Amino acid sequence: MKKTVADLGAWLCFEDEAGQGLRPPTGRTWGRKGRTPVVRVTAAGTRRVSMAALVCTKPGCRPRLIYRTLVDRGPRRGRRKGFAEIDYARLLDAAHQQLGGPVVLVWDNLNTHVSTRMRQLIAQRSWLTVYQLPPYAPEFNPVEAVWSHLKRSLANLARHGIDELAALVKTRLKRMQYQPGLIGGFIAKTRLDFSPPVGSNSCCPRATC
Repeated sequence: MKKTVADLGAWLCFEDEAGQGLRPPTGRTWGRKGRTPVVRVTAAGTRRVSMAALVCTKPGCRPRLIYRTLVDRGPRRGRRKGFAEIDYARLLDAAHQQLGGPVVLVWDNLNTHVSTRMRQLIAQRSWLTVYQLPPYAPEFNPVEAVWSHLKRSLANLARHGIDELAALVKTRLKRMQYQPGLIGGFIAKTRLDFSPPVGSNSCCPRATC
């Protein structure tokens, strides 16, 4: 994979998805001794915000975070929950436009990722090369750290509606986009070696950084 990235002069992008409902993640907080703090929520329900994100890296460039969100407002017959193949394709198209070069994508074996429709969409994009992560290997995906950081920031916060939650999620993710050091830390946490092979020439054009 590293040789492919270097030969193509491509961005290496990891993808993952997550969801958050109106019930907030629990976290530690302060409270009076002997009295357990209680966070009251308006509803648990089935409404949730689905999120898909890419963490992108290339030698000589600042790391990038690119994301999309979908709001699921509850059961609706015949409608898929979360991201469908066309939603992933739109995310990848946006990444290609923002990064300004070929993309080598690494993601897991989710059924939507390996479906016939997804393979067709991938084949239509000559700038895209795809690799699958090994099964049960979330520690190799830096996007997992994005979700962990996001959900820690949402701990104990009660939202009054799904639109308020969606706005908050977007604000937190956008804030991460402007912290390349933080994104670099997510990448470093995987302990993977992303340095180009010896003798390769994978410099990053100034205009795409």
